[in-house]
Amino acid sequence: QVQLVESGGGLVQAGGSLRLSCAASGSIFRLNAMAWYRQAPGKQREWVATILSRGTPSYQDSVKGRFTISRDNAKNTLSLQMNSLKPDDTAVYYCNAQIRPDYMSGPYDYWGQGTQVTVSS
Repeated sequence: QVQLVESGGGLVQAGGSLRLSCAASGSIFRLNAMAWYRQAPGKQREWVATILSRGTPSYQDSVKGRFTISRDNAKNTLSLQMNSLKPDDTAVYYCNAQIRPDYMSGPYDYWGQGTQVTVSS
């Protein structure tokens, strides 16, 4: 069974920084693309950033230049460094990963439970 566990959310003032982490554990044969999504109150979940298994990142336009996604394939972890935070960044942030649990199956989509990020003005 695969689990994704996020950490690092919290309350920060506008202009501040936070670093989110996500640890994947369990039966993992191969960890493919990993991503961060977010969901603000009353809005649909939206994509924030993706990093492929070899490290190629991509970002939503609104976070380009402020957020940096990274991963450690040896530790099966994902991070999101968020700088110059704005009140509009307030949301629950979710870790997402495409995982093959064994060599015969997948990849399947897995999600973490989410971590709250609140940016005050």
